[in-house]
Amino acid sequence: MVTNAASFGRSGVHDFILLRASAVILACYTIFMVGFIACSSPLTYDAWHGLFSALPMKVFTLLTLVALLVHAWIGVWQVLTDYVKCTSLRGVLQFTFVVTVFCYLAAGIVIVWGV
Repeated sequence: MVTNAASFGRSGVHDFILLRASAVILACYTIFMVGFIACSSPLTYDAWHGLFSALPMKVFTLLTLVALLVHAWIGVWQVLTDYVKCTSLRGVLQFTFVVTVFCYLAAGIVIVWGV
């Protein structure tokens, strides 16, 4: 049996479900935002601030950010394992991407929650 150290014990089915679930969350968020922008005829700062100051919107935005980062991580992992055959280079690229993803997550938390 071949094991892959980069998958952390996940299976292809697990990745498939994570990709589909994150895609559904991203689609819902996109549809909601397009609908909000379309229905807010004078899109002012007050309307925008009111939307993003509500707790459900903050949670939905943070959930969408996590879904985007999970979606990107699985996609980048698949591309790197398919096209970068040098194990050490692939490890460095994956590590760099993971650090970048955690920085984006930290920045998103600070931006959304104003911590």
